[in-house]
Amino acid sequence: MHMGTADERAVVQGEKYRFTVLTSQLIRLEYQENGMFVDALSQRVQNRRFSVPQFEVRETEQNLEIITEQLHLKYDKQAFSRVGLSIAVKGEGCIWNWYYGAEIRDLKGTARTLDEADGAIPLEAGLISRGGFTVLDDSRSILLTEDGWVCARENQGLDLYFFGYGHEYEKCLKDFYKLCGGTPLIPRFALGNWWSRYYRYTQEEYQELIERFEQEEIPLSVAVIDMDWHLVDIDPAYGSGWTGYTWNEELFPDYRGFLKWLHKHYLKVSLNVHPADGVRAFEKQYSAMAEAMGMDPEKKETIGFDLTDPRLMKAHFDFICHPYEEEGVDFWWLDWQQGTRTRMEGLDPLWMINYLHYQDSLREGRRGMTFSRYAGIGSHRYPIGFSGDTVVSWESLDFQPYFTATASNVGYGWWSHDIGGHMFGYRDEELTARWVQLGVFSPILRLHSTCNVYIHKEPWLFHATYRETMGRYLRLRHELIPYLYSMNVLASWEGQPLVRPMYYKNPEKDEAYMVPNEYYFGTELLACPITQKTDASGLALFKAWIPEGKWFDIFNGRIYEGDRSLTLVRDVEEIPVLAKAGGIIPYAVLTDGENGVNNPAALRVQIFAGNDGEFHLYEDKDDNEQWTDTLFTWNWEEKSLLIHRAAGALQGIPAKRSWKLEFWGVTREKMVQVEADGKVLEAECTYDDRKNVLSVMLSDIPCLSEITVRLPETIGDAVNRVPEQIAELFGKVNMVSFDDMWKIYELLQKGAPVKSILSTLECMKMPERARLALQEILLA
Repeated sequence: MHMGTADERAVVQGEKYRFTVLTSQLIRLEYQENGMFVDALSQRVQNRRFSVPQFEVRETEQNLEIITEQLHLKYDKQAFSRVGLSIAVKGEGCIWNWYYGAEIRDLKGTARTLDEADGAIPLEAGLISRGGFTVLDDSRSILLTEDGWVCARENQGLDLYFFGYGHEYEKCLKDFYKLCGGTPLIPRFALGNWWSRYYRYTQEEYQELIERFEQEEIPLSVAVIDMDWHLVDIDPAYGSGWTGYTWNEELFPDYRGFLKWLHKHYLKVSLNVHPADGVRAFEKQYSAMAEAMGMDPEKKETIGFDLTDPRLMKAHFDFICHPYEEEGVDFWWLDWQQGTRTRMEGLDPLWMINYLHYQDSLREGRRGMTFSRYAGIGSHRYPIGFSGDTVVSWESLDFQPYFTATASNVGYGWWSHDIGGHMFGYRDEELTARWVQLGVFSPILRLHSTCNVYIHKEPWLFHATYRETMGRYLRLRHELIPYLYSMNVLASWEGQPLVRPMYYKNPEKDEAYMVPNEYYFGTELLACPITQKTDASGLALFKAWIPEGKWFDIFNGRIYEGDRSLTLVRDVEEIPVLAKAGGIIPYAVLTDGENGVNNPAALRVQIFAGNDGEFHLYEDKDDNEQWTDTLFTWNWEEKSLLIHRAAGALQGIPAKRSWKLEFWGVTREKMVQVEADGKVLEAECTYDDRKNVLSVMLSDIPCLSEITVRLPETIGDAVNRVPEQIAELFGKVNMVSFDDMWKIYELLQKGAPVKSILSTLECMKMPERARLALQEILLA
């Protein structure tokens, strides 16, 4: 059965109207004066073949009602109007009422681009609303033909999808993916650090740059070569050099060898293209392209770039893309900036180029990927998103966490920003370091900037504190790849984007809507990226809301009790990232000579006290989707961790693995019992008093072994070491008087109550951020 055709049992139809009950909370609403309804797939909608929910139809000659468990539709059988079509949404203890044409106050989605943005920009509508409902208008979208090409709609009626999910935001998103297609898996290499710069590199300079990253032990996984890879200084008779397809062999005299060299250094390669000007006579592909198009090459007429011409697009892939891919290009950066119109009415060229390139990237069983701007709802099917050329400013940085999180409200989970900003702006090393920290806890981390010789992202060109911070976080990104790749799987299989706003899991908490820059990062983490400059104290703030339960800072071990708002204070070397009690986070242990993208032979695993937890570590070999699943089960009451035998296809993982198992938030104990397949093992154990971390080290354990780690029954919940944390703060903070430090020290030595210390703080004339940092430690 065609996926665009709904089950006839779900359809309620009249002469000019048709309603399709897709779920008890999702209804398609169509009105066509000529009674000709659309069953074809569209650029937005990919599936209408849902299981039929229970519903009741009540009908008279003039009126129609459709009643599901959550929705009650009323319709007067006339052209849709505000008085003739309404739907009531039944929630827990409330009813939300929609009528046709009603203003919808949703929580926003995303935008086509951040080009030239210097701070916040308007966002398009999303699918999530505190008002209980949203509407997706598919009336004008392009249709897909049976052969995968496109055609314009012939009818100009209404084709709407009513989402009445109340505050069940995650359920709404999952049904959106079922309707509009899921998020594909992205390649594992895309989760590492990308190097990109609009700069006229020579082959030798680019190789020296990569070698310097290796010397600095800063891993990369993607090498992007911006537009100067191709000829740009061309005869003015041909126009500008913005579009090009012929390698500049003055800069890259052995470009084939260059691509092979990058691959030997564990890097995938992307080339930037601006295809709008077509193929001109100076290009090396011109003659073959002209002949394929039935043109005379001797006339040297430009072959226009017409996305609506299937013959041209086939030639584009056959004569340009595929030969270069065979030589070593792994994916294309489609830098489309040339308008929103094509010869086909309603067809956005950006959507079409994304669609065609992504479909082509799937050939021969490959895992697809392209890299381009957002082209509206449905674009999540063609990852990865290039957010455009932002201004280098604190305002730009401050907008990006919110921008990234709300994109999940249209299912768009794989944004890639220009980390550090792209152009204009000003030099601020702290700004760049903070942007890198955000990048680590973003879907994609891509360093990029414009062709200004003074805009740098190479960490070794920064002063020591920023250089060390940037290097440490860039290494952390590659350490996180096992976690990120498992989240990649959940995004595709479960409809759960990596970055999600706080209100997804806390829809009835007003506070969850008041922290736009705070977000869930996967299943285990909560990220609070700092996007403001430090003051004279050397500190910066993040005003957070911590959800119910116990939470742990994954860097310093500080323990927080949740369900409250709290100002978190950090110096430039850290940002607050919290793990939930019971959380389990796997990290790769990076080895010399590789970049950590491959399935690691050694893993460090954080396990957090206070609750039970489990985690599925998903791995495959070279993106072949023959999966290995290693399940971690953490039982807090029994104080035991079970690492199950690796299940599934095993050829993609090492035969043996070494482990560093870190139990965070536990009291000091070393009497740990470790077994592999029931056999007792000797294990090295250490304890970090500052962070309350018990570490258990195991070497060369077969992945088919079942590992059990039992902590002593006497082990308990650790508490924050307040005196030590305050001493550490005083060792970093500026502009606090020595007398005030000494007074706080004396109070701590005397065991003074927290209230007494807080009262004393209020009387001190210290910098406000230093005071807030002390309050955070005392109140955590």
